[in-house]
Amino acid sequence: MRTPHQPLDRANGAAVPPQRTGSMPLSGSIDDGDRLVDLVDLLALDPFVSGREPFGRTTWLENLRADAPLTIADAQVVRDAVEDDGHGRLSVGDGWTLHVMRWKQSRRARVTVTAVSAELAETMLATVTANAVEEPAPADDSVPVGFWHYGPHGPRRTQREIEAAPWETIRPNYAGPVADTLERLMAIDGSNVSGRLLLLHGEPGTGKTTALRALAQQWRSWCQVDCVLDPERLFGDPAYLMSVALGSGDDDEPKWRLLMLEDCDELISGDAKASAGQSLSRLLNLTDGLLGQGRNALIAITTNEDLSSLHPAVVRPGRCLASIEVGRLPYQEAVGWLGTSKGIGPDGATLAELYALKTGAEPVTVPKQQLGPTGMYL
Repeated sequence: MRTPHQPLDRANGAAVPPQRTGSMPLSGSIDDGDRLVDLVDLLALDPFVSGREPFGRTTWLENLRADAPLTIADAQVVRDAVEDDGHGRLSVGDGWTLHVMRWKQSRRARVTVTAVSAELAETMLATVTANAVEEPAPADDSVPVGFWHYGPHGPRRTQREIEAAPWETIRPNYAGPVADTLERLMAIDGSNVSGRLLLLHGEPGTGKTTALRALAQQWRSWCQVDCVLDPERLFGDPAYLMSVALGSGDDDEPKWRLLMLEDCDELISGDAKASAGQSLSRLLNLTDGLLGQGRNALIAITTNEDLSSLHPAVVRPGRCLASIEVGRLPYQEAVGWLGTSKGIGPDGATLAELYALKTGAEPVTVPKQQLGPTGMYL
C-alpha cells in the first residue's frame, strides 16, 4: 500500500521508495473533465519532481515530418493517449523518461526528456529529434516571419514562411510620392538606421501590411521580422516584453529585429497615456530608452488614425525612422492600375477597392429587399 504522495513505478504499478535528497511530493486530482493527454502530462512530471531523474530538457518542433517517430528502438511505452487534436506518449528507458506531445494538424510537437544526468538528457533529446523537422524550401515570393503570442506556458514564438511579393512587383500599388518614400525605406541596409519607429498610417485597405511584407523580403539578409499577435498584452506585461525584446541571445541571431504591430490605434493615439497606462511608455522605452539600448530593435506600427491624432511623443523628431501616410491611389493612377475608369470615383480608390473591382468580388450580404424591420435593435 503506497502513501498518498508515494510515486508509482510506471512499468508495473508498484510503489517506489522515496528519494533521499532533492525530492518533492507529487500529487494531483483528476475528474471526468480531464483528458487522457492531460494525465500523461501529469505522469511525465513524476521522475523529475521526485528527484529520480533531476535533469530535464525540452524542445519544441515546428514543421514536423509526418513519419518522424520521435522515439528510439529500446524505449518502453508506458502510456499512449490519442485525442482528436493530439497524441501524447510516455516512454521509459535505462535512467531516462521521454514525454512526447504532438499535434498533427499544426505539425508541431513538444519533446521532453528527464534523466539521471544532464549528458544523458541532452543525448536522448538530440537522438529522438534527429531529422524530425522538414525545413520548408525557400521561395522567391516568401519570407520567414516569427509570430509571437502569450500562450498557456508563457511567451511563444512560431516561425512561418509567408507570402511576400518583391517590392518591384507591388510598387504600382502605391501613389507616386508614397512609392518613392517606400523605395527609400526599402533601400536601408542596417548601416544607416536613424530612429527606431516606423509608422504606416492611412485608411483601411491601402496596402500598409502588404508594404511591410515587402519590407521583410527586402531586409531579410540583415533583419529578422517578427509579428506580435497580442501587442496590448506585450506592453502590458513586463515579463512578456522582456522575452520579446531580449531575444534568444544566440550568436546566429540577426543583429537587427523588426517587431510588427498591426492596427495599434489605441496604443499610440493622443489619449494613449490615459487609456493604456504604462503601455505607451514601454513602447517608447523599447525604441530609444534603456530597454532598447544594445538590442537593435525596430518597431513597425500600422494604424488607421490620422497622423495629427497620434500622441506627440510617438511622432517627435528623431524617434521615427519613417512616418508614411499610405493613402488611396489618385483617380488617374487608379484608372491606370485597373485599366478602366469603371467603378472608380473622383477621389480615386484604395488598393482593396481596386482588387475588388478587378476580380469582381462582392461582399456576402443579404439584399436590402429581404431585410425585415430592425425595430430598436442594432
